[in-house]
Amino acid sequence: MAVKIRLTRMGSKKKPYYRINVADSRSPRDGRFIETVGTYNPLVAENQVTLKEDRILDWLSKGAQPSDTVRNILSKAGVMKKFHDSKYSK
Repeated sequence: MAVKIRLTRMGSKKKPYYRINVADSRSPRDGRFIETVGTYNPLVAENQVTLKEDRILDWLSKGAQPSDTVRNILSKAGVMKKFHDSKYSK
């Protein structure tokens, strides 16, 4: 089972916000997911992001692959650097 960290669209028409979910890569975009690890709101000026960093790092260490957009969000928040440092500091 390939696990992805990806965005799930929520909100109403023309006013989206996204949940950052861990899901099986075969499930549909807004379908079944394993765990919600954050939110992303692109409509506010500073692109509001909330993350559960400990859970994201746990899933990344288990082999979950982030989507391109989620990878950019995590990089801007500094989570990918923490993951890289923890992975290669051994």
